[in-house]
Amino acid sequence: MSTLQEKINQTIVDVNDFPKEGIVYKDITPLFLNPELSGEIVDAFVEKAKGKVDIVCGIESRGFLYGIQIAQKLNVPFVLIRKAGKLPPPTISESYDLEYGQATIEVNSNYIKDGARVLIHDDVLATGGTAEACAKLVEKCGGKTTQFSFIVDLTFLNGKDKLTPFATDIVTLIEY
Repeated sequence: MSTLQEKINQTIVDVNDFPKEGIVYKDITPLFLNPELSGEIVDAFVEKAKGKVDIVCGIESRGFLYGIQIAQKLNVPFVLIRKAGKLPPPTISESYDLEYGQATIEVNSNYIKDGARVLIHDDVLATGGTAEACAKLVEKCGGKTTQFSFIVDLTFLNGKDKLTPFATDIVTLIEY
């Protein structure tokens, strides 16, 4: 019987030169073709978060896919973190730098209460900029990021370095 890490590694597809030449894109979408494996992935995240979080925040858009399932199994609210202009007011926003330019994410400011322990979930940890911006949003709302979770950690990009000031509990299921 193979481990969860082995199953994930066998399922993720490398796409060369996407989105630009020289990049090897880790395509997680084949994971969704296997309901049993997807269930194991959700269960692994739930096991690591039990008793530690009051809210799960999923980052647009692939953070929604497992994030809502994690929240449901933990029986806690799920909060959307979206690109600017996609949520109705009241929202608060956080801008952050990308390789070429800047991006902004938002959250409904009523959904994260003072003192709430928050799990921030996304599919891939790369440079950490989006997850860091999400943690800053959580703080602006009065919450505290207690855990991050990702399917994949691209360790050579050192994304964890940006996240440890917010939470040292960073769960990843596979590293490249």
